[in-house]
Amino acid sequence: MTDPTLPHAPHDHDRPPVPNVTVPQGVQPFHLRDKPVRGRLIRLGELAEALLSRHNNPDVVKKLTAQALALTAGLATALKFNGSFSLQGKGDGAVPMLLADCTDSGTLRGYARVDEDKLTLLNGADAEAGALLGSGYLAFTVDQGPGMDRYQGIVALEGETLAEMTGHYFETSEQLASRVWLAAGHTPAGWRGTALILERVAGEGGIDPLMNDAEQDDAWETALILASTLKEEEMLDDSLAPEQLLYRLFHAEGLVLGRPRPLSYGCRCSRARLSSVLEGFGDEDLDEMTQSGEISMTCEFCNTTFRFARDEVKGASRH
Repeated sequence: MTDPTLPHAPHDHDRPPVPNVTVPQGVQPFHLRDKPVRGRLIRLGELAEALLSRHNNPDVVKKLTAQALALTAGLATALKFNGSFSLQGKGDGAVPMLLADCTDSGTLRGYARVDEDKLTLLNGADAEAGALLGSGYLAFTVDQGPGMDRYQGIVALEGETLAEMTGHYFETSEQLASRVWLAAGHTPAGWRGTALILERVAGEGGIDPLMNDAEQDDAWETALILASTLKEEEMLDDSLAPEQLLYRLFHAEGLVLGRPRPLSYGCRCSRARLSSVLEGFGDEDLDEMTQSGEISMTCEFCNTTFRFARDEVKGASRH
């Protein structure tokens, strides 16, 4: 299997090294026996530090990005697809663009675009997503590649936190009752990010056939109450294993752990891919991009800069 953090083509030798980081128990699925509740606990571990350290963003922006990465990993691993699942927040605030994506194999990447002037005016070290993103939209996209249908759900940015915004999306766009808890912060071990996602199971699969609607409602509400007792420091504590954390919450409710799924650092940029992008420009545009005989392109995700000699890039013919 090819390491997704390595260069994608033989002539990528000048690509600076990127982290080879995998968290074996990045996503821990679970359900509550005979109850209409299933969920996933996402712990990015050292992967959060590896991803966030690629950009010199203020802590408040790193916190938002870590939340987005954990949330995206949690939502992606609930789906059966081949390709990538992405979360995109676009607004008119200090962070006009927030993007995270996760492939079906669990490779994760993300970045936040920052408006320094607006961030200075905001002057909020503890600002949440609502203040940082401003007015705009949140989009969830499943992209399975060329020739396949692309699914996208879009909702207006409503709520103070990213968890509240996601809840608004579930309420307006999905039939499945869901709740999200997010935590991110800088710990003694570095940046960490965690998500807990609960979903109410639709239909009768896996539910006690003797449980009536009122009892199912009660089981769901009980799970929400228990999850709400979770503290941020618990969510970000590396010494507290995922199964231990979930046991603390749901051991009296028939906790059943599923098979954990790994998450890894995965930026898909390459010289070959960026070269094909450049070849879509005309020669005049390429000349304008050239400085000292070279064209530089920087990947927004991993912040790696690729340099191309101008005479090596053939521009697209214009008719």
